[in-house]
Amino acid sequence: MRKLFFLTAVAVFAASSMFAQKSALRDAKRSLGSNDLNEARTLIKQATTNAETANDPETWKIFGDIGNKAFDNERTNEMLGKQANQEVMFNGLLESYVPYLKADSLGELPDEKGKVKNKFRKDIAGVLKANHPFYINGGIFFNEKQQYAKASDFFEIYWNIPSLPMFAGQKDPFLIDSTFQTIKYYAIITAIQAQDHKRALAMLKRAASEPFIANSAYQESDIYELIASEYIQQGDTAKYIETLYEGAEKFPKSKYFTPNLVNVFIRQGDNQKAMEYLDEAIKNDPSNACDLNSVKGALLAEKGDFAAAEEEYNKALTQDPNCERALEALAVNFILQAQNLKEKTATMSDRKLQLENDKKTVDFYQRALPHLEKFTKSLKDRTADKTEIDGALMKLRNVYYNLSMMGVDKSAQLKQVEAELGL
Repeated sequence: MRKLFFLTAVAVFAASSMFAQKSALRDAKRSLGSNDLNEARTLIKQATTNAETANDPETWKIFGDIGNKAFDNERTNEMLGKQANQEVMFNGLLESYVPYLKADSLGELPDEKGKVKNKFRKDIAGVLKANHPFYINGGIFFNEKQQYAKASDFFEIYWNIPSLPMFAGQKDPFLIDSTFQTIKYYAIITAIQAQDHKRALAMLKRAASEPFIANSAYQESDIYELIASEYIQQGDTAKYIETLYEGAEKFPKSKYFTPNLVNVFIRQGDNQKAMEYLDEAIKNDPSNACDLNSVKGALLAEKGDFAAAEEEYNKALTQDPNCERALEALAVNFILQAQNLKEKTATMSDRKLQLENDKKTVDFYQRALPHLEKFTKSLKDRTADKTEIDGALMKLRNVYYNLSMMGVDKSAQLKQVEAELGL
């Protein structure tokens, strides 16, 4: 008899526990209806942690409705021209999202007969569709407050909503346009600003895998540049180089991927590979001659092929007469040849050959001069860093000095340059 009484007592206790939780659910709903959102939150959070109601779709639907109500209250004030608390409004919008998703996913579970009766999906889908544009506003609001991680949450939710299962099969429920593409970028950038690089990289990969829509904020190649940058941030050199290869293939006219690949090859000492990629890049983007041909010229000069290097620098200057990189490099190309010839001449005993070499040396210095003078003027005109200008002036000083020592009077120019250098 005692055993039977005990079992009956346990059953009664379990039933009353379930009743209490269901009652809490009803009370939360009642508080929501009377706009007592703090009370409603307290009650619904109890229900979300209790085994009897935690897996009930209605629990999570009410939870989402509470956040949505907070959003609606302030949004209504805003529409009526009353004072609205935007932080409360957008926090409510954010608060509603995850519970709504959980309510929908629980509602999709089959019952004991194997049937799915999701009585909340239509209502949730309607709310999310109506609220969709406001996630942009929430992202902008928290971005301006420099709460970048939270801003990224809003932008990413805006990105996520159209691909939710509840909208599958619907014909064009959302406008997927340039604005939508731009918000993807904002989600990524705010994640980077929040220094959540793992999250940013995941979003970048997702963006790269989805169709790209032309927009005014960024180009498709920017996604791959950011992927490469994130791999550098993580110290993953192999993935960085892999991304450079992919970017160079997809965007041959980009000024990022091939030049960076070339730099990698140069650092690795593989000048042959660097040259191959440069030739391909020059073919794909002849308008980028200033950088590409100048780099090729530098590689040739490093091998001692000064004539071929000169040809590349001149190609760069033909495309852009003010290309500083080529102006400096061509001047240095002549200076190196002059110095090499001077060193060679110093070991000679044949006076006739010495004179011939001196003449050639002077010619090299004189050919360097106009390019070096133009390069220096260009630096000054754009108010370049003092170290850059001083570097150019030191090269000019070298040329003026050597020409003066070899019978071409540049003493006035030498004096002026030394004064500028404070010597």
